[in-house]
Amino acid sequence: MSRTAQIEGALGQRVARLVPLHGGDLSDVARADLEDGREVVVKTGPMVETEARMLQAMSAANAPVPEVLHTEPGLILLQHLTETPPSPESYRALGAALAQLHGTEGKSYGWPEPYAFGPVEIRNTQDGHWPTFWAEHRLQPFLGVVPQEMAARLETLCIRLPDLLPAQPRPALLHGDIWMGNALFSGAAAYLIDPACYHGDPEVDLAMLNLFGQPPTEVMEGYGTLAAGHEARQPIYQLWPALVHLRLFGAGYHGLVTRLLGRAGV
Repeated sequence: MSRTAQIEGALGQRVARLVPLHGGDLSDVARADLEDGREVVVKTGPMVETEARMLQAMSAANAPVPEVLHTEPGLILLQHLTETPPSPESYRALGAALAQLHGTEGKSYGWPEPYAFGPVEIRNTQDGHWPTFWAEHRLQPFLGVVPQEMAARLETLCIRLPDLLPAQPRPALLHGDIWMGNALFSGAAAYLIDPACYHGDPEVDLAMLNLFGQPPTEVMEGYGTLAAGHEARQPIYQLWPALVHLRLFGAGYHGLVTRLLGRAGV
C-alpha cells in the first residue's frame, strides 16, 4: 500500500498533495494537504510509533506538543502547526513548556522501551540510582566506538559519577533531545517536537539546550531557576549528545567531546 493510500485510509479523506518538510534525520517527514482543506504532518520510519507514545505521554503532562492523530506500524499522522519566527514571548513559552514537562515524574530513571537515533541505540533500562543509569546507559555504550584515550577518560568519569551527580534527583519526564531545532514556534506559543523521552534529572534537557550555543535569556525566564551546582553537572550531561553526534557525524565532534571531558574534570 502506498503512503498516500495509508493516509487516505486512516483519515477517510483524499490527499491532494504531499509536500516534503525539513527534518528527516531519523524519519521521513511530509505535509499532507487533504482535499477538505486540512493539513497533517506525516512521519514514516521504523520507530515513529514509539515517538507517538512519547508525544502522548508529553501531552498527558499538559506540555504543548502536536496532537497525535493516527498511528500504525511505520507511520504516524500529527497535527500540522503553522511555524512563525520566534519572539521573546515564544521563547519564554518554550521555557514554560519544559518546566511543565519536567513537573511530571516517573517512578525510576529510564523509559519502558528502548529508542534510537538512527544506528545509535538509546538504552532506557529503568534504574533507581541516577549515576548508575547515566554511566551504564548513556556513557559506557560508547566505550567501544571512541578512540582508546577518550574511552579511558570516559571510564574514569563513570567511576567518579556517584561523587559528581545526585543519587536520586527528581525523575522528571524529559524531552531527551531538546535543542532549538526541536522547538516549533507558532505565534506566542512554543511546541516540543521530535522527542526521545525518558525520566531523569531535569538538568539534562537544559544542558542539551545549551550545548550548541546559549539560548535567549527569555527561555530561562520562562523555565525558572536551576539547583545549585548545575554548572558543574552541565558538561557531564552534555557529553551524551556530544558522543551521539560523534558517532553519527564523525570526527568533527571529537574536539567537542574532548573539551567536555576536560570541563568534567577527567
